[in-house]
Amino acid sequence: MNPFFAALSAAFILVIFSFADSSAVARLDEFNPYSLLHLPLYGFLTVLLLLAFASKPKIILPFRYHLAAWTAVAVGVIDECHQAFIPSRDASVTDVLLNILGVGLVMILAWRVPPHRWMKPFEKLGWRTR
Repeated sequence: MNPFFAALSAAFILVIFSFADSSAVARLDEFNPYSLLHLPLYGFLTVLLLLAFASKPKIILPFRYHLAAWTAVAVGVIDECHQAFIPSRDASVTDVLLNILGVGLVMILAWRVPPHRWMKPFEKLGWRTR
């Protein structure tokens, strides 16, 4: 596991849950009438989880890909359940399906281009992420 991207993933999950009751999210609804922001939000979470779980070039295990995808889906489902208990928000099956679609699109990308190759730009900048 890559500790740098694992910490970023955990921080991103905390941001998702902490902004669920934010007034900023309520203002976003007028720009996001169909909840399409769920696609990039959970897509980005999946990218972070893939980089955390499957960023080493010699270790490309389907288990790590599944772990990243199912973790992102679980966060999406739990977040929707969490929103059911927030007075200003409501839970939606459509939002869960959009979360899953965002995860699925990134998984298709990961199938075509392995996550360890996504690290190349960071390495060129001199970042040590391993």
